[in-house]
Amino acid sequence: MAETIKPLLDKLGVKPGSRVAVVDIDDASFVKLLRERTGDVVLGKPRRVCDIVFLGARDKADLDRLRQAKRWIEPNGAIWMVRQKGPGSPLRDTDLIEAGLAAGLVDNKIASFSDTHGAMRFVFRLKDRPK
Repeated sequence: MAETIKPLLDKLGVKPGSRVAVVDIDDASFVKLLRERTGDVVLGKPRRVCDIVFLGARDKADLDRLRQAKRWIEPNGAIWMVRQKGPGSPLRDTDLIEAGLAAGLVDNKIASFSDTHGAMRFVFRLKDRPK
């Protein structure tokens, strides 16, 4: 019996009609996939709150942007921080987790974004969700 592979956008929680922002991720095929799933995709800082923000991170300085990006999501929204994976990556999972906590967010899922990149999802704790 063949194993079914869950499509990337399903793993990342992108539903039809989701409001999505893509910030500092240069991946035309990913953006194309998003636009096939939802008509509400913004490249760069969104003008209104989103359900999901995909935020690229190359180094530790980029992690500080979680504080700003949390203002871009709905109370039950998510930020996926996308970064290089593997031993050559300048960012470790613990770096992302610490940055999330410092921004008042908690990580609750990890996914393989591509062959070269991984993603970690950050959300508001239930008790910390904006009203």
